Amino acid sequence: MDISTASGLWDRLTGIQAAPDRWLVIATGLVAITAVTPRPVWRVSRNAITIAHEGGHGLLALLTRRKLEGIRLHSDTSGVTLSRGKPTGLGMILTAAAGYTAPALLGLGGAALLSAHRITLLLWAATALLLAMLVMIRNAYGVLTVVLTGAAFVLVSWLAPADVQAVFAYGVVWFLLLGGVRPVFELGAKRRHGGAPDSDADQLGRLTHVHPVVWLLLFHVVALCSLVGGGRWLLDL
Repeated sequence: MDISTASGLWDRLTGIQAAPDRWLVIATGLVAITAVTPRPVWRVSRNAITIAHEGGHGLLALLTRRKLEGIRLHSDTSGVTLSRGKPTGLGMILTAAAGYTAPALLGLGGAALLSAHRITLLLWAATALLLAMLVMIRNAYGVLTVVLTGAAFVLVSWLAPADVQAVFAYGVVWFLLLGGVRPVFELGAKRRHGGAPDSDADQLGRLTHVHPVVWLLLFHVVALCSLVGGGRWLLDL
């Protein structure tokens, strides 16, 4: 397809691509499980989930007209998103709630695109989101993490054959769906042991006067329902 013209580029972006065989879809899911389950691997792969988590905070801050001052990603896979505005109210609540729900919801949206055979659109949309996030990163490790992640998407989108793009896209979406579940369980474990007193759930508890456990339950519901729904789309069930 000729992409040297605007119409050719648009056709490629909005075109329909063939899904991989069912066994490849299952295989990408198994690979994603290995990226999420073993603790040594998770220490590295969790960086990508942190990008989605902090990106969720940042996006909702912008959508609710808060002033987004910057995002920092740390080597221990933690992150901080700073925004300025009214310290209470709906905008602050939505911004705080967006972090733990973002990876799973991004995975669900990705699964919807893949079920519609929009593989190229998914890859380019992810690249655009990473580029937009890069502008707001305020530390060197965060820049490195986002650049490397974005570079992987660019290389696959432009240089890899169609079947490799499909496998990559399905693997990424499986990873977001599965990787959106584990941090919520980790947060629950920390809270049971008296840790994370300033977690998103605890901040939401103070903002809404609703017990943090209720917010933690909401995070679980979003993550697990996204995994089930997204998994059904990916497997064409």
